[in-house]
Amino acid sequence: MVRKTKDEAEKTRKDLIEAARRVFHQCGVSRSTLEKIAKEAGVTRGAVYWHFKDKAELFFAMREDVFIPMVERTDSFLLSEAYDNPLDAIEASLKEFFRVLDDCLIVREVFEIMISRCEYVDEFASVQEEVGRPAQEFLHKMESVYQRAADKGMLRTGLDPLESARDTWAFTSGMLHLLLGCQMNQGLDQEIPRMISTHMSLRRR
Repeated sequence: MVRKTKDEAEKTRKDLIEAARRVFHQCGVSRSTLEKIAKEAGVTRGAVYWHFKDKAELFFAMREDVFIPMVERTDSFLLSEAYDNPLDAIEASLKEFFRVLDDCLIVREVFEIMISRCEYVDEFASVQEEVGRPAQEFLHKMESVYQRAADKGMLRTGLDPLESARDTWAFTSGMLHLLLGCQMNQGLDQEIPRMISTHMSLRRR
């Protein structure tokens, strides 16, 4: 009986996270209420508070539900020792990130919420630094891979690993915002693999 109760509680939690994603995406985070999310999930508001103390905590749970597997997937390329040239690992990781974004509607919706449907004000004003943490971690990982490329003599002469990582970070962020944050992206998704290859070719020795 206890096991069944735990399973039911976990299912309710997952239902709430999925409902939050749908409501945040449709209404925007600032106009979404816990009442709307509870109704979408088919539970009471009390059930929401049983699992999450407030909307911000539910927002982070929704994000982590997608970010953790996404980071594991891209890191399997970025940090792989299977590539003789570390620059190939960066290129493969970036292409995998955008491929998953294109293939998985849930992942795409969460990134759309983060980029264009969330105002970091009021109760969310204090969480912006935490929201940006995965991007900072991505930057640090890329710097280490660029450093390995430099140590192997595979990074173009004169390029600094940290500056190269920052440039790739800005390039990736810019493509992500163009792809999801505005309407001026007709056909961009088809061009992204080629753009990534071009970006990386400029860093190769």
